[in-house]
Amino acid sequence: MLNVGIFCGGYSSEYEISLKSANMILSHLPKTYNAFLVEVNRDGWFAVYKGERCEVSTNDFSFLSASGEKMKIDLGHVYIHGNPGENGKLQAYFEMKELPFVNSSALSSELSFDKWFCNQFLRGFNIPVAKAELLLQNKVFDPRSIAEKLGLPLFVKPADSGSSYGISKVYDLEDLKPAIDEAFREGRTVICESFLKGVEVTCAVYENNNGLQALPCTEIVSETDFFDYEAKYLGKSKEITPARISDELTKKIQSLTKDIYGLLQMRSLARVDYMIVDNEPYVIEVNSTPGFSAESLVPKMLDYANISIGDFWKEVYEFELERFKK
Repeated sequence: MLNVGIFCGGYSSEYEISLKSANMILSHLPKTYNAFLVEVNRDGWFAVYKGERCEVSTNDFSFLSASGEKMKIDLGHVYIHGNPGENGKLQAYFEMKELPFVNSSALSSELSFDKWFCNQFLRGFNIPVAKAELLLQNKVFDPRSIAEKLGLPLFVKPADSGSSYGISKVYDLEDLKPAIDEAFREGRTVICESFLKGVEVTCAVYENNNGLQALPCTEIVSETDFFDYEAKYLGKSKEITPARISDELTKKIQSLTKDIYGLLQMRSLARVDYMIVDNEPYVIEVNSTPGFSAESLVPKMLDYANISIGDFWKEVYEFELERFKK
């Protein structure tokens, strides 16, 4: 039986969200896998196995159970939102140590995770993205100049962090610097983006033995000012699947999502968020480790597509394991 360690937690503010996603995956995996959580924090890696917390060796991915049984992880499923999972650090280590894993590669994860680099990369392939300005830590910036270039309102986001914390929608010039300061508390770089007014839609894709599959598009209608933490996890939004857009636009977004997945050389599951402006989808963000809790979007897409969560991950696991054999 394959020992699957679902790596979760991490070093960012999204620690608890990662645990929710990992527990959701764990609860639905087929019993043909011997699966368990591996909680990652600054003190080390800890397998949650048969009710015990066992320290995992970062050398050979093994641990001793409470009964003295030596276990070794055969497959790592990276489900850390933020550092050190979604940004590719764990994947780089697993690649070096030749441990098969489920998630995008180190390079793909790092590129897709950084909002600035990812959007500039996609812009090079004529994929529409919002106008933006990059701010570096300890570098002088002029809020007035940023507002003049991008217009108000605008969004301020940590560029190298997750998508649930440190994000602000700024309407007034005097609020711009405090928003930037808040974003810098979550990341080392900050991106200011022009506001796109339109319909927010997201699409997820994954790869199995039958090729690249696109799930139904979901429309996001937030009760808050934008799709923030409250909207995502505290029920302050409506997620409508399928999205209330034309079949033609749905197919366009699904095709574009597949193209982005390919350009970024992604693996496993990915979700791309869009704002539709004048019938044109603009990329907001690419997610290599999209939320997977009961409140999250991808499980709802799977439910509409009549795909069980267990069957979904089984297909992904089988495909990724074959990839690592090549």
